Amino acid sequence: MESGLERSNRRLKVAFVCVHNSYRSQVAEALAGWFAGAWFDGYSAGTELKPEINPDAVRLVREMYGIDMASSQRPKLVTELPRIDVVVKMGCEVACPYLPSRYEEDWGLTDPTGRGDDEQRAVIAEIERLVRDLAQRIAAGALLPERSPNL
Repeated sequence: MESGLERSNRRLKVAFVCVHNSYRSQVAEALAGWFAGAWFDGYSAGTELKPEINPDAVRLVREMYGIDMASSQRPKLVTELPRIDVVVKMGCEVACPYLPSRYEEDWGLTDPTGRGDDEQRAVIAEIERLVRDLAQRIAAGALLPERSPNL
């Protein structure tokens, strides 16, 4: 059985969600592992999956960061996720998937699918900024300062 100390020191689980789990949420998952892996475990998921991660997202993240999302990630349903502490909605512009959590925020990002490379790079750079900011808030205890004894 897990002691209260072990339970309170476990890493937070952060889910990046959007409807199709093919672009923004996948980029956030990849960048969370790259820039924020010391502070939380990042996941992505959706409710209506595309068959693959958006090829432009795969290409641009590889060019910008050297991360190969195609070999390490796949579209996932929210039902495949573990118990989540923090939900980040990517800016669904429709009904975002519901996922129970202790904290939720919406980043309100425009879907870059089908736009030019410069616009897509700008959205990816914004995701990086937001992931880094989230990691800083988690590290500082500013996001979830009190730990629930039930976690």
